[in-house]
Amino acid sequence: MPLPQELAERARDILAGRVEPVATRDAATVVLLREGVEVYLLRRKTTMAFAAGAYVFPGGSVDPRDSDHAVAWAGPSPAEWGEMLNADECTARGLVCAAVRETFEESGVLLAGPDATRVVEDTTGDDWEADRLALIDHSMGFADFLAKRGLVLRSDLLKAWAHWITPEIEHRRFDTRFFVAVLPYGQRTRDVGGEADKVAWKRPADAIELAHKGDIFLMPPTYQTLTDLSAHAAIDDVLAVRRDIVTIMPRAVEIEGEMRLMTS
Repeated sequence: MPLPQELAERARDILAGRVEPVATRDAATVVLLREGVEVYLLRRKTTMAFAAGAYVFPGGSVDPRDSDHAVAWAGPSPAEWGEMLNADECTARGLVCAAVRETFEESGVLLAGPDATRVVEDTTGDDWEADRLALIDHSMGFADFLAKRGLVLRSDLLKAWAHWITPEIEHRRFDTRFFVAVLPYGQRTRDVGGEADKVAWKRPADAIELAHKGDIFLMPPTYQTLTDLSAHAAIDDVLAVRRDIVTIMPRAVEIEGEMRLMTS
């Protein structure tokens, strides 16, 4: 994809060594799926500093407290997740916790339950909303939230999907692991506001078509993830597919005098 003038100039400065890329922040994002292979998308507000106006999946940066060993845990261990994500155990713990926490913050869906075999069936109500807002403003850590409600994080409800790193030319950069998860029985997403001004359930192919028409804006990682998912007709197919997690970091290259962003 061609780069706008400001980013093209920054890309040339970075390639020439005149500007140092900013450091990345660990982040996690979750593709929520429901029957019919529909995905949950949020449109980020146009006032946001990163990915303004883009349709994205729930997710965000890892909070230091996400790596807290006090987080009640069920399912594959952080060490096992480290092997799946090509990360050390501490980083993997933070990524999985961030994935579950951010999904709850941005959709109201909680991948947790009273024990290793059950999942919360309803996260609506004023008390749940108060806890969600407390997580967002950092007045409550995720470990305290789970302990308060007698819940354990269900890491087995997540499937590792992809690994994308924001290009070096961007002013804000994230080292993001993508997960997929099925909407738990009884739960439903809700428009929770915050960083998004619109939410929608879309079939991957339909979202891609809308992007081609210019009706919605998708960033490369979202576009590629939707493309991958569009090849599957059922949720079970998505969960059964083998995924080799390969790190992808789009890079700026100059082609016939034009700076373009390439993913391969």
